[in-house]
Amino acid sequence: MILERFAMIDRIIAHDAETLSAAATLPLESPVFEGHFPGFPILPGVLMIETMAQAGGWLMVARLGFERMPLLAKVNEAKMRGMLRPGDAITIEAKLVHDGSGYAVLAGRIKDAAGKPVADAEYTLRTLPFPEASLAALVRARGTELGLP
Repeated sequence: MILERFAMIDRIIAHDAETLSAAATLPLESPVFEGHFPGFPILPGVLMIETMAQAGGWLMVARLGFERMPLLAKVNEAKMRGMLRPGDAITIEAKLVHDGSGYAVLAGRIKDAAGKPVADAEYTLRTLPFPEASLAALVRARGTELGLP
C-alpha cells in the first residue's frame, strides 16, 4: 500500500465475474499517519472507503475486459467497525450487487489479519470508456502487476 499515491491494493488474491479478494499491508510510515493521529496513528476512514472502492474498481475493470474505467460515484452506506494501524495486514473484498446502464453497485469489506471485519460499505461506480489508450495500457499493466490476467 502506498498511501501517497493512492495505491491501496498490493495484490489480488482471487476473483471471478462477481467477486474479488485483495490483500494489502499498511505502511509502517506515511505522512498520512503524522496527522491522523499524532502519537496514535490510524488509517483514516475515508481511505478505508477508497480501498474498498479500488477493490471494486479492479473487479469491474476485469469484468469489462479493460475496456472501461470505473470512477467512484456514490457511497451509499459505510461503517467503520475498527481501527487499522501502521503495519496491519488486511484483506479487501468486493462483491457485485448490480451492474447496468454504466453504473455498478458493489458491497465492500475490509477484514483484519484475524478475519474480523473492520469496515464495510455499499458504493456505486460509474464506468466510462478510457479517455486515452495510454491510460488503458497503464491500468492493464498495473492490473497485471496485481495479479489480474
